[in-house]
Amino acid sequence: MARILVYSAPAAGHLFPLVPGLQELQRRGHHVHVRIGERMLETARAAGFDASPADPAIAAIEVKDYAEGKDTDKLRKGLHDMLRRGPLERVDFGRAIAEHDPDLILVDSLAYGATVAAEASGRPWGYVLPSLLPLPGKGIPPYGLAMKPMRGPLGRARDVVLSKLVERLYARALLPRLNALRAEAGLRALRSPIEHLLAADRLIILTGEPLEYPRTDLPAKVRLVGAQLWDPPAEHGDLTWLDEPGDPWVLVTTSTEYQADEQLARAAVEALRDEPVRVLLTLADAYDTAGIASEGNLRVERFVPHGPVLERAAAVVSHSGMGIVQKAIAAGVPIAAVPFGRDQPEVARRVIEAGAGVQLRIKHLTPERLRATVREALAMRPQAQAAGARLRAAGGGARFADAAEELVSERIGVSV
Repeated sequence: MARILVYSAPAAGHLFPLVPGLQELQRRGHHVHVRIGERMLETARAAGFDASPADPAIAAIEVKDYAEGKDTDKLRKGLHDMLRRGPLERVDFGRAIAEHDPDLILVDSLAYGATVAAEASGRPWGYVLPSLLPLPGKGIPPYGLAMKPMRGPLGRARDVVLSKLVERLYARALLPRLNALRAEAGLRALRSPIEHLLAADRLIILTGEPLEYPRTDLPAKVRLVGAQLWDPPAEHGDLTWLDEPGDPWVLVTTSTEYQADEQLARAAVEALRDEPVRVLLTLADAYDTAGIASEGNLRVERFVPHGPVLERAAAVVSHSGMGIVQKAIAAGVPIAAVPFGRDQPEVARRVIEAGAGVQLRIKHLTPERLRATVREALAMRPQAQAAGARLRAAGGGARFADAAEELVSERIGVSV
C-alpha cells in the first residue's frame, strides 16, 4: 500500500472536495497524510486523516482580489497574492516530503509553491483541481468568459481566437512569478499556463457532467472524476428547526472564504422578505461584517452543513461557488446564481447550460431582480432534478481513488 501526501490550500472549498476520494483511498489500505493550514486542521482530522499544520505564515498572506474593480485587475491581484505564498509553500512542502517520504503526492491547485516542490521532488504527483477544467478543446468555449457553446465554423473560430487571448491574459498574470519560483527549484521556465496545468503526472478534475462540456480531445493525463461531495460532521448543534412546519426553505449562501459578497446577502434578505418562503442565510467569513440578524422569515447562521438543508430546500441563492453549486445540483435543488468573480461566472454559465438554474449578473443585482430570479428558479425543480441525476452518475470518491491508484501503480509499481 502507498503513502500519500496531500497538500491543500487553507480553504474549506478546497479541502472538502478532497475528502471523499481520500477517505476511499484510506478504506483501500493506503496511508493519507494531509498538510493544511491551522484553520482547517481539525476539520481534516475529523474527516479521519493524519494531518499536520502548514506554516501559519502562508495563510497570513490574504488573497484580496475582491478589493479590485475590473475583472482583469481581480485576476492579477488574486494570482499575485497566491503566488506571494509560493516561496513559503515550497519550503513547507519540501519539509513535508522529507518527513513523510511519500509514494504519491497530491497538490491542490491554489498551492503554487507546493506544485513546484512536488515537481522538483521527482516523485509521482497529481495536480488536483476542485473546479472546472480550464483547458481549451474542440467545441469548448473560451474558459472564464462565461460564453455559450457555439457550433459551426464561426463558433470554432471564436473559441480558438478567444481561448488564445485568455491564455495570454493568464500568462501575463501568472508566469513571471511562477517561473521565478520554478527557477529557484531548478525547474525550466514555462511558456504557457497550460504547461503548468499539465506539468503533473495526472490532472485530476473534481467535477464532471453536467457542468463539464463533452470533450473529444481530452489529454491522456486528465481525469474527470465527478463531483466530490462532503460536509463536515454535524457538530453545530440541533438542526431540528429545519423540520418545523412552515413555508419551504430557500438557502442563501456567500463564499466560505471572504469575498466581500455581503451585497448578495443583503439583496436576498430584501428580495425574499415578503415571499412565501423561509430563508436560511449562511454567511461564513462575512458573518461578522454583514450586519444582518435573524428576523421574520429569515434565519442567519455563520455555518450550517449544507447537506441537511438541501434535503429540504426549494431553491438556493448562491455566489456560484463550485462547492455549493455541485451540492445543490446533486440534491436536485434549482439555483439562482449570482457570480461575483474568480471561476464563478463560468460556473454560473454551466449551471444554465445544465438546466440546473438561472443567473443574475452582479451588475444587475437589485432586490426586485433577485426576487424575480428566485421565482424563476423555484419553477425549475424538474430540470434541476434531471441535472442532479446526471451529476450523481458521473463519479465520486471511488473514481478519485481510482485515478490516484492508477498513478501509483503506473509509476512505482506499488500494489493496489
